Amino acid sequence: MVIVEEMVMKRVFLIVLDSVGIGELPDAALYGDEGSNTMRAAARSPYFSMPNMRRLGLFNIDGMDWTQPEPAPAGAFGRLAESSKGKDTTTGHWEIAGLISENPMPTFPDGFPEELLDELKKRTGRDILCNKPYSGTEVIKDYGEEHMRTGALIVYTSADSVLQIAAHESVIPIEELYHICEIAREICQGPYGVGRVIARPFEGEYPFKRTSRRHDYSLVPPRETMLDALARAGYETRGVGKIYDIFAGKSISSTVRTASNAEGIDRTIERMKDTFDGLCFTNLVDYDMLYGHRNDVDGYAKALTYFDERLPELLSLLGEEDILMVTADHGCDPATPSTDHSREYIPLVMAGAPLKAGSNIGTRPTFADIAATILDYFGVESTVDGSSFLNQIR
Repeated sequence: MVIVEEMVMKRVFLIVLDSVGIGELPDAALYGDEGSNTMRAAARSPYFSMPNMRRLGLFNIDGMDWTQPEPAPAGAFGRLAESSKGKDTTTGHWEIAGLISENPMPTFPDGFPEELLDELKKRTGRDILCNKPYSGTEVIKDYGEEHMRTGALIVYTSADSVLQIAAHESVIPIEELYHICEIAREICQGPYGVGRVIARPFEGEYPFKRTSRRHDYSLVPPRETMLDALARAGYETRGVGKIYDIFAGKSISSTVRTASNAEGIDRTIERMKDTFDGLCFTNLVDYDMLYGHRNDVDGYAKALTYFDERLPELLSLLGEEDILMVTADHGCDPATPSTDHSREYIPLVMAGAPLKAGSNIGTRPTFADIAATILDYFGVESTVDGSSFLNQIR
């Protein structure tokens, strides 16, 4: 009789709740973010409920003194400080992946310089509207009709390191808008090297509505990340949501784009049901895009509650060598006057059979410790920033 051994998969599912910070960092004042606490702001809404994350230890994390801890948490947990300079999506995700950015990416609070815009005009054959920091929903209200008349590109920025181009899909077809953003990405290098160029298509009649066909064009990470190390060691690296965009596709073996948090969770669950060894890296962007930047406290709370309601599905699909990590990349407090990101600690809540229940990693000095720990778990030599905490949680 031939005995066939069942293959045991070894996987990490890393989910970033985009912008779900848990309290101001010591240097928050340098960024104008004193008093920011995204999670606490959302928790004050009557729509907030996270009993499943609570059971894992979310509210046992350092600094969560505004609520009651779980007496016997089932997961491992802690908080991490950002060592990089900045508070944007690209910088945060790069640091989670083990790359600390010593210099902040450039921002343009007074709009982009004429020489950059002149080059964009020359290479696209289109004029430019706006060129100032703006809310994405307001900019199409204020410039959308002129764009419809003239075909000019709506170019704008924010407090983050981004150049955004909005266009109506009936005026500039989506593939053309993507090509224009690829041109902008080529132009935005060196001193103009924004973290992301973002295509922002919209549709309909005034006051117009943004579509789900947004696309981000990031800088290529300048140094190795955990994705590179895992890929070189033969592990799969699967992206869900805008992970592929954030890392410019570097060392990501497969990807799927998503239009909502619900779809992001669905696509992650599909990958949990699949057979592979390696990392599934998911970004759930609605917290930031739909609620944080729009100062919608109740919407933010409902989105967190929805994730918590879906969490049991994720936990039920973990294999004996699987680990689930839930974290964030920065804050975006919906209760402060600002509509921009906030400089905050991020949570880390972990679950899975390999972990010791109730493990508290305390406060770690950098997001990069996540990458170092993941590489340590897979037995891959670490070339990234950060230090592993695997021995504290295993």
